[in-house]
Amino acid sequence: MNEELLLSIETGVAVIIFNRPERLNALTRGMLSGLRTHLAMLAEDPNVGCVVLTGNGRAFCSGGDVKVQAAVAGKSEQSPEQRTDQLRASMETSRLLHDMPKPTIAMVNGVAAGAGMSLALACDLRIAGESARMTTAFAKVALSGDYGGTYFLTQLVGPSKARELYLTAEVLDASRLLALGLVTQVVPDGALVANTMALANKFASGPRVAYRYIKRNMNVAEEGNLSASLDSEAFGMLRCRDTADHAEAAQAFVEKRAPVFTGR
Repeated sequence: MNEELLLSIETGVAVIIFNRPERLNALTRGMLSGLRTHLAMLAEDPNVGCVVLTGNGRAFCSGGDVKVQAAVAGKSEQSPEQRTDQLRASMETSRLLHDMPKPTIAMVNGVAAGAGMSLALACDLRIAGESARMTTAFAKVALSGDYGGTYFLTQLVGPSKARELYLTAEVLDASRLLALGLVTQVVPDGALVANTMALANKFASGPRVAYRYIKRNMNVAEEGNLSASLDSEAFGMLRCRDTADHAEAAQAFVEKRAPVFTGR
């Protein structure tokens, strides 16, 4: 396993850790390749019910490694089209975080900048420590942005605010992140892991088929087509009604007890 990217799976929760703390977890090609591979595998793993993405040390992820970018600028022998295809393939990581049929959580410890912010926004939920900071950052290094950040930020805060945050590259502290709805909750740094894992374990032990179709419905709704949303909701509801989890939840309601889900 690439030591710059760590993966562990326990009780249905997969945790992926960016592991370059000395560089604030700045992304390398190896990290991005490994992340895409891990996410594709976890999306299909029936033993995983939730995926958590976080960073080691005092940062979530500071984005691309600008030192490396500076060293290789203008030196590639590949055509712009070839480099575009490579970047687009790498950016599948964001689609996987957003589309995989199970909840994804960004555990934001410290700074999430540039592509690091984009990857955090690609997750379904974000739990932030009090020291968390986010910034689009791209304009500060004369770049336009990648990994779906413009899409996710526009969905979360609307087009006007998203344009402002990309053009100004403002650094947002935890209170501003919460006020803008960019994070689900802010907790003390010392409680970040416990709070995040409690939610992740709740998802992992929850009705996994229902979560799959909730995410599908939300993704369809983001496209803004009512008819397509109704179609998706109708199929999802009928599929979920046939699950053992729904039968268990209905029986538990009648018996006035907490349901015990099996993910089927």
